[in-house]
Amino acid sequence: MPKVKSSKRGGKPPEGYTKIEPTISKLVQKLKDAQTQTEKHSVWKIIQINHQISRYVYTMHYNRKLIDKPLYEWLLKQKYVDANLIAKWKKQGYEKLCCLNCIRKEDNNFGSSCICRVPKQDLSDDKPVECVKCGCKGCSSTD
Repeated sequence: MPKVKSSKRGGKPPEGYTKIEPTISKLVQKLKDAQTQTEKHSVWKIIQINHQISRYVYTMHYNRKLIDKPLYEWLLKQKYVDANLIAKWKKQGYEKLCCLNCIRKEDNNFGSSCICRVPKQDLSDDKPVECVKCGCKGCSSTD
């Protein structure tokens, strides 16, 4: 999750940051707003916005090749993105992972993954699935 401070510890951003700065700034502002909310599902919003920021940077760097390596590493160092989540997205079967909490086996019943990781065709009933940790409605790679 990005640090929400006004000081710049990492110095001047690398070249190319001005292209993505409006989107990053907008998402960071949404994150700040979500952190000050006290409603029931505000933690879900924080996790979802963190996912949005990380997915945006991941897509811009790995899929669209619009962010070069120095800028990507600077964003990681500044903690704008979740490096562990991006590392999981690179592995087969985790391309759509919503958050790291859903794959932590010690936090789930029976030492398994979260219900949102189960492919929808493998569920016995047609009730909508919603993760209690992050509000995800399904992040299995086969969905």
